[in-house]
Amino acid sequence: MTRQRSIRPDPGKPVPRTAMVMAAGLGKRMRPLTATRPKPLVQVAGKPLIDHVFDRLRAAGVRRAIVNVHYLADTLEAHLEQRFADIEVIVSDERGRLMETGGGLVQARELLGDEPVFVLNSDNLWIDGPVDSLKLLAARWDDATMDALLLMVPLARAHNHRGAGDFHLGSDGRITRRRRHGTVAPFAYTGIQIIHPRLIADWPEGPFSTNLFWDRAIAAGRAYGQVHQGLWFDVGTPAAIPRTEALLLDA
Repeated sequence: MTRQRSIRPDPGKPVPRTAMVMAAGLGKRMRPLTATRPKPLVQVAGKPLIDHVFDRLRAAGVRRAIVNVHYLADTLEAHLEQRFADIEVIVSDERGRLMETGGGLVQARELLGDEPVFVLNSDNLWIDGPVDSLKLLAARWDDATMDALLLMVPLARAHNHRGAGDFHLGSDGRITRRRRHGTVAPFAYTGIQIIHPRLIADWPEGPFSTNLFWDRAIAAGRAYGQVHQGLWFDVGTPAAIPRTEALLLDA
C-alpha cells in the first residue's frame, strides 16, 4: 500500500489565486440531458455541476477563473455572468473549434499567467475529507520539484467510475503509468490538479489531450500525485446522477 506523509494546509503558504475550469466538452455521455444545455449546467444535488466547482474554488480562496466554452457557449456564458460576481470569470472562447484539454490550456495560456494554477474539470463532484482538498494540493505543491500535481483517488473509492485506473503512486509521491494489458492502476485521476504554466510548451497544432504534458512531466520526474481524503464522484452519465445524490445523502 502506498502511503504519503500527512499534510495539512499551511495557513502561511499561498493558494493559487487562478484556476482554469474545463467546460467546453460536448457532453455526449450525458445525453439526452445535454440536448438543450451544456454538461456543466446539468444539475446534481440541487445545483449545476459547475456551481459545485465554483463553491470549492471560493472556499479555497481562488479569485480568478478562466472557463473555456464551446458547446452551447452562450447559455454557459450567461450562467457565469449571473452567478459568480465574487470571482473574476474570464472566458476562453473555443466556439470555432473544440481544442480538447491540452489544446484548451494552450488557447488559454496567456490568461493563466506565470504562477501555478488550479485546473479542474467541470463534470466531477467531490466532498472534502478532514481538510479542504484544494488547500491540501497547495500545501503539497513544491515549485522546485513539480510541474504537475494531480489529485487522485483510490480506484476502489472512485464512485461511478468505470475505468481501469490511471496512475501508480510511488513512495516519493511521483506518479507513473505502469499498467499492463488486463490489469488496473490503483489510482484514478479526479479531474483536479495544479500545474505550472511552464509545462505548456512545444505543443502540436490543433486539439490534443493534457496527457502530452503529463507524459513529459512524468518522464522528467516532475509529475506528482496527492491522494484525495474525502469522497469523489464521476458524474459523467445520467445514471450516475441518482447514484451520486443517494451517496451524498449518507455523507
